[in-house]
Amino acid sequence: MGRKNRNRKPLLENVTILDTAAEGKSLAKVDEKVIFVPQTVPGDVVDIQVTKKRKSYMEGRVTKFHSYSDQRVEPFCKHFGVCGGCKWQFISYEDQLENKQRTVNDALTRIAKVDLPEIETILHSKETTFYRNKLEFTFSNKEWLTQEQVESGESFDNRDALGFHVPGRFDKVLNVEKCWLQAEPSNSIRDWVKEYALENDLAFFDIREQVGFLRNLTIRTSSNGEVMVIFSLYEAQEENRTKMLTAFEAAFPNITSILYVINGKRNDTIGDLEIECYSGNSHIFEEMKAFGSDQILKFKIGPKSFYQTNSSQAAELYRITAEFANIQPDETVYDLYTGTGTIANFVASMAKKVVGVEYVKDAITDAKFNSANNKIDNTVFYAGDMKDVFTNDFVATNGQPDVIITDPPRAGMHTDVIDVMLKLEANRIVYVSCNPATQARDLQLLDEKYAVTKVQPVDMFPHTHHVENIVLLELK
Repeated sequence: MGRKNRNRKPLLENVTILDTAAEGKSLAKVDEKVIFVPQTVPGDVVDIQVTKKRKSYMEGRVTKFHSYSDQRVEPFCKHFGVCGGCKWQFISYEDQLENKQRTVNDALTRIAKVDLPEIETILHSKETTFYRNKLEFTFSNKEWLTQEQVESGESFDNRDALGFHVPGRFDKVLNVEKCWLQAEPSNSIRDWVKEYALENDLAFFDIREQVGFLRNLTIRTSSNGEVMVIFSLYEAQEENRTKMLTAFEAAFPNITSILYVINGKRNDTIGDLEIECYSGNSHIFEEMKAFGSDQILKFKIGPKSFYQTNSSQAAELYRITAEFANIQPDETVYDLYTGTGTIANFVASMAKKVVGVEYVKDAITDAKFNSANNKIDNTVFYAGDMKDVFTNDFVATNGQPDVIITDPPRAGMHTDVIDVMLKLEANRIVYVSCNPATQARDLQLLDEKYAVTKVQPVDMFPHTHHVENIVLLELK
């Protein structure tokens, strides 16, 4: 008698999807056990291949749709379902917003477990396509073939591709023909670069073998029409590089900034590398009206700078942050995780003093430049790890904060940072988060001395499950 395979994962048939869940997934129940399933919406009836079994839940993928939910809409992008971006295109924007509202409510009630006011209705994005100001495309000699291509019987000898990584396949790239995320000239630039590379036999990167010439292409745009293009090259190949950049400049004479970087590392990050300016400026500028005044602020954006990728919605995010902060002319503000000082400079006209702290040194250099360039003289900035910089000595030097604004990365705040915040007892804390789950965890720790008095979700990324959330905490 053969041994029973205890690791065998079942195929569940005719399962009705019941509700949305975190991270863009939906959920169903089978024998009272929850199963999480991506690429589904409530009302779908599906067969599910279980991929992960745990004591309290399962995860799975759809193998067959028996019927589709009335909530579904037709995706507008031909790459939907294969590309890793815009995974919620099959859900109407109104339903997307409802799902994100529930995500925030669930995180704050289930994880934070603190007293909450009524959560405000999520602020929708005015633009739902072509809203991003930054995209990074990847070169690969291992194009991902769609099921349709495989079944066509065609021979695909040339597998060079320029596009996005396929989810779960680090070495495969989907060749993008049109992306709906970034406005022109983004698609034209990508298409031109690929065509030039193919015509001139330039080697696309092989991520497994770590060989090739062309590695990544980053395009940054601003609302005032400036464009930055960064070519990330695995090998220097000076002759090929010069010819390509010269031809590119001739094809796109109005590009503000053409940069390149030689990245021979095993990862794509360029934050620790020297980036060379081939032509134009080493930066572009974004513009935004300051809060509480008619001044138009100009923010310098370099190749390594962080700036909210939805420019128009970023202005709304910062406006709500400033309104929650309610800064008075005699108050000192601490802006933690300040980045290039966008929020710090945005609210500076309201405050006596704004103190910004950020880990990335280049960002702090930009933050100081942005203050000087906008003739703002009541800001100071510090570079360093937040938990190391934000100490009692730091407070003694810069003064007791009346208001703290914090906009940490997805992982949330370090407990050492929260401990200092609790000791400082600032009157108000405005917590901006791109991850309601880690925000909720931190709110639970801050509950010792602070009450949550306002909550405002903001949609920065239509057609994805990501949601920003702004919380006002006031000293009890």
